[in-house]
Amino acid sequence: MIFSPVEIEETVNMFMRQKLDIRAITMGISLRDCACEDGEKGRQRMYDKIMRYAGKLVQTGRDIETEFGVPIINKRISVTPIAMVAESSGESSYVPWARMLDKIAKELNIDFVGGFSALVQKGMTPGDKTLIASIPEALSVTDRVCSSVNLGTTKNGINMDAVKLMGEIVKQTAECTKDKDGLGCAKLVVFCNAPEDNPFMAGAFHGPGEGDAVLNVGVSGPGVILAAAKEYKGKPIDELADGIKKMAFKVSRMGQLVGTEAAHRLGVDFGILDLSLAPTPAVGDSVARILEECGIEGAGGPGTTAALAMLTDMVKKGGVMASTRVGGLSGAFIPVSEDEGMINAVKQHSICLEKLEAMTTVCSVGLDMIAIPGDTPATTISGIMADELAIGMVNNKTTAVRLIPVPGKKEGDWAEFGGLLGGTPVMAVNKFGCAEFINRGGRIPAPIHSFRN
Repeated sequence: MIFSPVEIEETVNMFMRQKLDIRAITMGISLRDCACEDGEKGRQRMYDKIMRYAGKLVQTGRDIETEFGVPIINKRISVTPIAMVAESSGESSYVPWARMLDKIAKELNIDFVGGFSALVQKGMTPGDKTLIASIPEALSVTDRVCSSVNLGTTKNGINMDAVKLMGEIVKQTAECTKDKDGLGCAKLVVFCNAPEDNPFMAGAFHGPGEGDAVLNVGVSGPGVILAAAKEYKGKPIDELADGIKKMAFKVSRMGQLVGTEAAHRLGVDFGILDLSLAPTPAVGDSVARILEECGIEGAGGPGTTAALAMLTDMVKKGGVMASTRVGGLSGAFIPVSEDEGMINAVKQHSICLEKLEAMTTVCSVGLDMIAIPGDTPATTISGIMADELAIGMVNNKTTAVRLIPVPGKKEGDWAEFGGLLGGTPVMAVNKFGCAEFINRGGRIPAPIHSFRN
C-alpha cells in the first residue's frame, strides 16, 4: 500500500473541509522582443506571443483539476513591465496597452493579467512616467488588468519623488472608479523589493531576469494550517510551531506536483512555488483565525506580531524542505478585505492601521486591501507608503501597500469590491499630516547594511 488510510483521509480533508487549493497558476511571459517604434505593431506582437504561450493555460488548469482532484482557483498571466516594452513606441499614453492586455485576458478567460508596471526605485525614465500617468485611466477602463510600481529596494533606497507621485495616482484612480468604491485601487500596488517571480496579484510581473516563459504556482492553505493549530491547542508554542511546519511541508509537496505537471504540459519551465497563506472572505479560510487559535483573543491584540512571526517562519521552513523552487513571497498575507477574520477584527476594534503596519515587519507583503476615508490627502497616502517601504528597505524584505481611499465614505462605512477582493469597513487614518515631509521629494538613501560587496 503506497498511502495509509490515515494519510488518504488527511488529504481528502485538506481539500473538502479545510479549503486547501492552488490559489493561482501564473504564466510569466517576456515581452522584451515585442518592443517596437510603432505602438500598434508592438501590441500585435504582444497579443500574438501571449496567445502562443498561454492559449492552453486555462484548459490545462482545468484538466489537472479533474485528473488530480486539486482545485486551481485562478489562472493568470504576468508580463514584462509594460513601461519597458512600450517606451520605444514614444506614445503619450499607455492605456491602449492596458486595453490590449484586458482583451487578451478575456479571450483566454484568465482571471487577471499583471505587469502594467514600472520599476522606479532609483529614478524614472520617460516610459516610466508615461505608464504611471496612465494608471488611473487604464484601471478604470479595464476589468482584469493589474498594475504595480516598485518604489524602493534595500540596495537603492526609496525614490521619494515617485512615492509622492503614487499618492496622487492612488487618489486619481479611486476617483476614476468612484462608482465602484474605488475598485481600481484594489488592482494597484506599490512595492519595496518587488520579487520578479510573484504569482499573486496585483503585484505579479515577469521580471527582466526571468526566462522567455515560466509557470509560477501559488499555494494557499489557511484552513489546513488552522486545523493543524487546533490539534495543538494548549500545547507549548514550539510543539505548535513544529505541527504547522509539518503541515506546510505537505501542502508544498502538493504544489510542487501540480506546478511541475502544468509546466510540462504547457511546454514552459517551472518557475517557483509560492507557499503563502493567502486568505479569502470565506469562513474557515482566514489567517486572522489562525492567530486567534494560537491564543490571541482578537487579531491585533497583544502577542499578535509574535504569533505571526512564528507562523510565517514555520510556513517558510516547511516549504523549503518540500521544494527546491520556493520563491515569490511565501509566508502569510494579511489583507483586510480578503480575510473574514481580519474584517471581524476591524469591526471589533482589535486591530488598527498602525498595528497592521507592525505586523508587516514579520510577514509577507504589507498593508494590503485596506479601505480608508475618501478624503484622505494624497500626501498622507504617500506617507503611509513611505513608512511601509522603509520597513522593507531596512529589513531586506518585500513590503507593499494597496490602499483604497473610498470616495464619499468615512470611517466605519462599508466598502464592497466583490469576489476574492471581498469587502471591508473603512479604517481610520492618523489625522496628523506629513505634507511637508512628502513634498521634499528626493531619495531616502539605502541603509548602511545594504553595502555588502
